[in-house]
Amino acid sequence: MKFFLPLRRQWLRGVSAAALMTACCAAPGQTPPTTFGTIVGNALLCRDDVDNKYFYDYFAKAFGPAYKHDGGAFWFRVNGASLWGVTLSEVMVSDDTSTYIFVGAVMETTPEKLEQAIIDQVGVHYAKIDSSAYPVREAKPASRIVYFDRKSKIYCAKFKPLPPEQPKPVLARPR
Repeated sequence: MKFFLPLRRQWLRGVSAAALMTACCAAPGQTPPTTFGTIVGNALLCRDDVDNKYFYDYFAKAFGPAYKHDGGAFWFRVNGASLWGVTLSEVMVSDDTSTYIFVGAVMETTPEKLEQAIIDQVGVHYAKIDSSAYPVREAKPASRIVYFDRKSKIYCAKFKPLPPEQPKPVLARPR
C-alpha cells in the first residue's frame, strides 16, 4: 500500500481541484443524476416504494441541502431536470411529522399538459376526482396531479401506519 502513495500524490499534483470534483461527485445543485428519471419518475407515479429517508438522502446528495422545510416536507431546487419531456423546478419529500410518506415535484406546465405528457410517454391515465374549477387528477396507483399556482404538482402519498401497539404485560397470577 505504501508503494502506491507516492504515485497517487504525483498523479494528484497534475489534476486540478475542479477536475477532481467533476470526476468524484457532482456538486450540489448540478444536473440530476442519470438515475433521476427512473427512480423519481417511478416514485411519482407510485410504481415504486416511497421511503422518505431514501429520497431525502438521494435529493440531498444530488442537489445539496433542502432550501426550505415547509408543509411537512423538505424542498429541493432542481437544475436541468425533466420527466416525461416536462421541466421541473423543485422536488419535495415528506418529513416524519405527516401521517403520509410522500414524494412530489413541481412541474413547469399545467396539469392538462403534464397529464398528456405522462400518457404519451408512459401510458398512465388520470381521472378527475372532483368537479371543481381546478380538479385533482388521480391515477390508479394513487399518483395525483394538482394545480400549483400556474404550474402543476405531481406526488405520490402513501399512508404511514403507526407502529403496532404492544400488548399490556400479563401479570403473573398468584398460585
